[in-house]
Amino acid sequence: MDAIVFGATGFIGRSLVAELLTRGQKVAAAVRNDTLTPWLISQGVDISGLDIVAADITRPLTELPEVRDVYNAAGRFAFGLGEREARATNVTGALNVVEWAAGLPRLRRLVHISGYRVSAAEAHPDYARLGAYEASKIEGDLAVRARADALAVPLTIANPSTVIGPGQYVGLAALVEDLWKGRLPALPGGPDTFLPITTIDYLVRFLAEIPASPAGEHYWVLDDATPLLPELIATIADHMGVRAPRRSIPAGLLRRLPRKVTGADPETLSFLSADRYPTASARTFAAGAGLEMPPAADALRAWADDLVAARFGAASPWLSPHGFSTVAGSATWVAGERHHPEHVLLHGLPMNADLWAPLAAHLPGPVLAPDLPGLGRSAATAQPVDAWLADLLTPVQTRPTLVAHSLACGPALRFAVDHPDRISRLILVSPSFLQAPAPRPARSRLAAPMLRRMPAARLARALGIPEGPEVQSAAADLRRPGAARRVVAAVSTDIAERHRSRALLDRVSIPVQIVVGSADPLTVAVDRPVAEVTAAGHYPQLTHPSQVAHYLGTLSASTGG
Repeated sequence: MDAIVFGATGFIGRSLVAELLTRGQKVAAAVRNDTLTPWLISQGVDISGLDIVAADITRPLTELPEVRDVYNAAGRFAFGLGEREARATNVTGALNVVEWAAGLPRLRRLVHISGYRVSAAEAHPDYARLGAYEASKIEGDLAVRARADALAVPLTIANPSTVIGPGQYVGLAALVEDLWKGRLPALPGGPDTFLPITTIDYLVRFLAEIPASPAGEHYWVLDDATPLLPELIATIADHMGVRAPRRSIPAGLLRRLPRKVTGADPETLSFLSADRYPTASARTFAAGAGLEMPPAADALRAWADDLVAARFGAASPWLSPHGFSTVAGSATWVAGERHHPEHVLLHGLPMNADLWAPLAAHLPGPVLAPDLPGLGRSAATAQPVDAWLADLLTPVQTRPTLVAHSLACGPALRFAVDHPDRISRLILVSPSFLQAPAPRPARSRLAAPMLRRMPAARLARALGIPEGPEVQSAAADLRRPGAARRVVAAVSTDIAERHRSRALLDRVSIPVQIVVGSADPLTVAVDRPVAEVTAAGHYPQLTHPSQVAHYLGTLSASTGG
């Protein structure tokens, strides 16, 4: 084998394995449980050069393959650890790797991944003051250097800062989650707080280049151009369409206040500093290897998209690409094909674009599925929804089928009347303006607080649908500031729009199909084809996706679309 990676199932380790395999290396991945192989396959990585080996670095290492390069990416990264638990991996485990590597007859390099807050000046880190995680990383860094020197092991230490990228849900991600959910009234730290970042892609390319370079270096791998924390959070907030906190709380004050008041983990406070780091050697090395960091602001925006798509680690995105785009002047969540979709899917209330996941799996070709303005993950817009829809579809170069559900049927109708040359067909699923109005309690002032507090299971029962990931996604969005209130306001507006939408239906010049559930029929007669899904309610595309897809295909065949 060319290399072995300890900690190969971790955030850094798995990406490092992928990078080495992509470079054609034969890699042994040292793991306790093999969750790595499925992940590599999901990323499209050729695993023919991969060897999975069982290893626990907290114990002396034996019966591992002979390799040329050793990477120790194993680390216990969590706050609130006990000293014994943290030292088992970050100190004892790291030393076990050094001692095992010393016995390799053709060892070229041991690359130990440490942390950017380590300091050689602190020979005996204070566990009580720093917390077990940071103190153990400092102790481990010093111990690895001393032991490698004693055993004449060729060593390079990489000290990365906060590593961001798809799949990173700890550290800075917790602050972004609080921002997204409206739980960040004030920013921890001060105006000069520097929390540097580096991207996972850049880091693993950097690490892959190290073994061929001279030993003995210690590289601080971070972006010196990372914005100061207030600007960093403002950049992410602007991208996501949420309000950034205007106030800050100094770290010294946070330390004195009870945690139940601040919500801040005491161990995170030492990271809130204005310290800068010795990056000159890393920058010189990167330049020689032809490596260039992506702009920090772009990397932060892309990471914010991934965090929201994955619900900060609670879900798996169903459609890519995805992220926030500026539509009609506001941050709009858009997933799917922006330029050549075959279907454009507009969700109804109180859902978001995830509502379409079951149906999209049955549709041919690419789809485009946004969250409507002010709903789901999209920010509210000052523009009319018709202007928003027109702007959303401006980049589309095909004539897709426009599929709208419930309340979204009104805007879809108006677009079809005004722009018949832009879409080929119009599908109205459970059009609310042709069905019984929402009950009065759903339009009352008390509805919004009730909706905001409603757990997913209760929301599913209220809507008459199974509690699945689509309902869980909707329930999570309804807890965001203002979301439930906007849903209730939209339901009230629908009452006034019903007659206008009914009149527009007769003016649509392109083929129109209406799909409803048999348990939620039309209450207004129309001169348009109506397909009824047996035993379905108001959300047939969610409960009976294959039948709805069949009706869409039937219309396509009948119209030559």
